[in-house]
Amino acid sequence: MHPTTSLVALGATGLCLLAAPAWARETLGPEDAAALRAEIASLRAQLQRMESRLDAATGLSRTAPPPTPLPPPVAAVVEAPAKPAAPATQISWKGAPQFAAAGGKTFKAKGRIQADLGHVDAPSGLADRGLGTASEMRRIRLGGEGSLGAGIAYKLELELSDNAVDLVDTFVTYKTGPWLLAAGNQNQFQSLDELTGDTSGSFMERAAFTDAFNFERRLGLSAQYENGGWLLQAGLFADDITALSNASDGPAGGDENNSHGLDGRVVWAPKLGETQLHFGGSAHWRNLGRVADTATRYRQRPYLHTSNSRLIGTSAVAVREETHYGVEAAFVRGRWHGAAEVHGLEADTRTGPDPRFLGGYVELGYFLTNDTRGYKGGIFDRAKPSRPLGVGGVGALQLNVRYDYLDLNDRGIVGGRQAAWLAALIWQPVEYLRFNLNAGVLAYQDATPLPDGDRDYTARVAGARMELDF
Repeated sequence: MHPTTSLVALGATGLCLLAAPAWARETLGPEDAAALRAEIASLRAQLQRMESRLDAATGLSRTAPPPTPLPPPVAAVVEAPAKPAAPATQISWKGAPQFAAAGGKTFKAKGRIQADLGHVDAPSGLADRGLGTASEMRRIRLGGEGSLGAGIAYKLELELSDNAVDLVDTFVTYKTGPWLLAAGNQNQFQSLDELTGDTSGSFMERAAFTDAFNFERRLGLSAQYENGGWLLQAGLFADDITALSNASDGPAGGDENNSHGLDGRVVWAPKLGETQLHFGGSAHWRNLGRVADTATRYRQRPYLHTSNSRLIGTSAVAVREETHYGVEAAFVRGRWHGAAEVHGLEADTRTGPDPRFLGGYVELGYFLTNDTRGYKGGIFDRAKPSRPLGVGGVGALQLNVRYDYLDLNDRGIVGGRQAAWLAALIWQPVEYLRFNLNAGVLAYQDATPLPDGDRDYTARVAGARMELDF
């Protein structure tokens, strides 16, 4: 037998004996076990002699080569599971969850809650149940905004106000470089106070002229250019969505509504050291079309929206066209901020003189905490408390005072005058929640007459609002 063959046979025999199962070894008696051990010892001796003969025949070293590595266990060759890929959609928090995906696609839910309590203390001779104390849900708004990539974005909001559901901001935009184009229901470019959001304004209600002159969102096309502190805005607008969707016949019917107008605004907002300045002007023209057949009124509440009464207001006027202009100025420096506007409107009537009405305000504000008023894109923005409630602070406390004036008397039309001295204390515990306390004195001339015929008197107002905006 060849030495190599003998070596393999002996090795196999030894392995078989060594690998005998435990139950086989346990059945051997003492004598059998001794004989088996002797046989194993003999096999080992034979194996050693055969290894010596093999080494002599081949001339190889007695040093045993390293054993051939066994293949790894099956589990060892299975690839480790790949790390999970990064999520395709990222979620951030901006008052509500905001979702962002590849390609510049985003979506954010939007909402607003405003609950008001108000009191109008007018002369007792006014038999108007709309005065006194009242409360209301001023606004409930729900919607969303996002982007589709390639510079295209959108916004859609529904609002419940005055027991009616209306579309508010509902438009599509396209941004390229400094240009922003928009199509849909949107604000016209009429006034700093009008364009500033109602949840970031300095009072519960905007300046009196913004309501009296019928500022509102309208369906239209607009373009904006913003660069180097300059903001140019212009648009072509039809009427508001409610008027356009009116199903009735006649001049007020939506299918007969052909009013249209042009609006433009220019803002220069330089930054001088720590002071943000704002200077602006706007011009507006509107042809009322068939709407003129239903006549137009210019009027205003006693400041608070909780009352639907109007103590000043014109009679119905057959207005063919409106032309109006406004100038505005503002500043923000540390805790201080201020603003002032003057706005004049000329109504071109079908018959009779063309009246000119005037409104404006001046205000000053100061933060009692170490905070500042936000400003962005040609309007005031929400404040962000530097030490919110629950994070070592009480939030932001803001004190504002304003003088507001509205004159609806001109050329034989007597709508009345209103001068208001107003104060507001705003507490903002966290960024998206505010509590707004307002109080003021309103002085009237040529207002709704008292029983004795007196049309000059004063009224006092006080209001409170809780507002959540995200």
